[in-house]
Amino acid sequence: MRLSIAAIGRMKRGPEQDLFERYVDRLKKAGPQVGLEWRGLSDYPEARDGEADLRKRDEAARLKGAIDPSAATILLDERGKTPTSPEFAALLGTWRDAGTRDCALLIGGPDGFDPEMRKSADYVLSLGRLTFPHQIARLLLAEQLYRAVTILSGHPYHRE
Repeated sequence: MRLSIAAIGRMKRGPEQDLFERYVDRLKKAGPQVGLEWRGLSDYPEARDGEADLRKRDEAARLKGAIDPSAATILLDERGKTPTSPEFAALLGTWRDAGTRDCALLIGGPDGFDPEMRKSADYVLSLGRLTFPHQIARLLLAEQLYRAVTILSGHPYHRE
């Protein structure tokens, strides 16, 4: 299964970007052994429309345009489910085993997601009730994808 991230907000060069790239590099190397491949990152600037609803619709359109329409979608939202790392790995493994070709993980802008996009997601994931800047959310997501690969492969990176 091919994994991709589509995000609103661009990441600037710096330690967050370096760490994100480190986890993506690990994911690229270890993922194919368990049937998970890194497809890439698409990021877009925040919408500038005056009204939050318009911004959310604009951002939703850009995110939808970045992903394969048949992809399983995981939308990051503070009101989503808070699985453990093994539960998250199991979700990815289940989709992979069911023949899901693509999985897109979506990070919205500061106003959140358009309600229709949220409803259409296959899974709504929360990294916790705290709000994180998109750079940190990306970094945490990349680490969890790498961790999922290590869990699925039986690697000792994750400890219970």
